[in-house]
Amino acid sequence: MTTDPDRDPSALSTIWGSVPPLRAWIRTFLIGLCMGSADGVPGVSGGTIALIAGVYERLIAAITAVTPGRIIRFVRALVPVDGGVDVRSAFSELLEIDIWFLLALVGGVATAVVIVTRIVTIASKETPELLFGFFFGLIAASALVLLRSLTVDSPVQIGTGVVGFLLAFYVSGVSNTAADGGGLVFVFIAGMIGVSAMILPGISGSLLLIILGQYDRMSTALTEFVDALIALATGGPAEDVTTTAVPVVTFILGGLVGLFTIARVVRRALDYNRRATLAFLVALVVGALRAPVVEVQENVGFSTDVLIAFVAAGAVGAVFLLVLDWYAVDLDLDKV
Repeated sequence: MTTDPDRDPSALSTIWGSVPPLRAWIRTFLIGLCMGSADGVPGVSGGTIALIAGVYERLIAAITAVTPGRIIRFVRALVPVDGGVDVRSAFSELLEIDIWFLLALVGGVATAVVIVTRIVTIASKETPELLFGFFFGLIAASALVLLRSLTVDSPVQIGTGVVGFLLAFYVSGVSNTAADGGGLVFVFIAGMIGVSAMILPGISGSLLLIILGQYDRMSTALTEFVDALIALATGGPAEDVTTTAVPVVTFILGGLVGLFTIARVVRRALDYNRRATLAFLVALVVGALRAPVVEVQENVGFSTDVLIAFVAAGAVGAVFLLVLDWYAVDLDLDKV
């Protein structure tokens, strides 16, 4: 039997009855704002913010609830075959993935990312030494916090840590070359890796984008896309939106794939050998300290004045993250 939500009071009752109160929406949106701000800054993890706010387990449960079987059931419920459209069944599948929570959270994250990337785009052009110096301090302090929480007591952990460090150190040194020659395929891969890492406490997705040479590129691309949308709303050409949307959509598609694949692989690796996996991930952070240095060297070069500005900004970044860690959470990686 075909179900029309406009004519079926029980379907509407199910939908509206599931909507959380406004206060819950605002709280989740604000948590999303904090997570997005953290995800937009290398060295700070949105997953850590979720852990602090007490929604990390709920977030992981919602993400892992998105399965191929559930997607198929949702689509079939909305297709007019096998008895007709069943809005209530389709919506019940959405409730299984905590849809209202995800909508509010993702809305907050997206809002913050747009704001942060605009700031980063301006700063990368005007004062790259200050921007990447600040990032260096964030990464260095983040590495100290993570190393403090990590226990290394076996050759396997040491080996995985060395591999992680060398990998990050090497890739961050050739990041700009990779960014110029990788095209949309590399953007897709960067989306897979960066977004999947954003939900892991302690590991910054933006940091991995810096290692891959895609952070500044994607910040600029997102800013240009938002500007094109604003221009379109005020009578600008649609062609600009189409052109600037290509790298952004490619990155988002890669992020969705990574969120439901790589994130699961990392979680399984943590379950299989938690300490070795964490040693690898933390070593990536340490090795990534090369990335901001390379960015400044290639953009403006290191003179005495640039070095002083870089170090000063690095000190500010380090203090900022250490203060955040001191007042926010004592992260225990063994409980992640």
